[in-house]
Amino acid sequence: MSRSLTVAALQTAYGVDTAANLARTAELVREAAAKGAQVILPSELIQGHYFCVTQLESWFATAHPWREHPCVVALAPLAAELGVVIPVSIFEREGPHYFNSVVMIDADGSLMGLYRKSHIPDGPGYQEKYYFRPGDTGFKVWDTRFGRIGVGICWDQWYPECARAMALMGAEVLLYPTAIGSEPQDASLDTRDPWQRVMQGHAVANCIPVVAANRTGFEPGAGGGQSFYGSSFIADHRGDLVASLDREVQGVITASFDLDFLAAHRASFGFFRDRRTDLYGALVSPRPTT
Repeated sequence: MSRSLTVAALQTAYGVDTAANLARTAELVREAAAKGAQVILPSELIQGHYFCVTQLESWFATAHPWREHPCVVALAPLAAELGVVIPVSIFEREGPHYFNSVVMIDADGSLMGLYRKSHIPDGPGYQEKYYFRPGDTGFKVWDTRFGRIGVGICWDQWYPECARAMALMGAEVLLYPTAIGSEPQDASLDTRDPWQRVMQGHAVANCIPVVAANRTGFEPGAGGGQSFYGSSFIADHRGDLVASLDREVQGVITASFDLDFLAAHRASFGFFRDRRTDLYGALVSPRPTT
């Protein structure tokens, strides 16, 4: 009997009230579980508004140690109750250090550990370097109850090295919690399609399903606020979108995969067999020479 995995992505708008955000997330988690989802992905930094649009020191007060974070404390019992895996994106504080992190909650509610976002963006509307240190965990893959799960966070999803590293570590599905939308410096710039395409490419290049969960809606604030374009999706090993949401709808999408078929398919394609690591030195050099 083959191993099957059903994954879900959640898409919703978030406000400034953490309790209300967690109640909304829990509602969607229950909906996803009722549809058979075993691994359920909320979007990035669900505790409140995406605050990195500007640099305000008051936001540092909203960070918490990862085991004590309100989002973790609220969602771990729900994971245990429903028997589902939930990766939870948080603003983490460790002593004087601050990170954009994901805590992996297994289906019994246990905390399996955390991943700290490796690639930290710094640009108009996404000024994360002010708040977050570059992650020091390395890429992480977890053996959850239902499968081996790799998780990157938002800007990580643009890097093929991140996806390939997790695939080489044995990930059977890749998850990306996300907060992305308008570009304040250029109202005509819409990154939705390339955002999807780059992750569809990860799916193809690694013969692995990819799940991306983005927030949606307009969040008022300094600099005129930010609009998030939703468009959460699940891609199969071919890169085809097997489930997706549009820009503004709130809800849940799910898809099921045969993990044993995917393992055999990856082996048959030879992507990992035919790698030439002796030629990849340029990938680990900050300024490769010709």
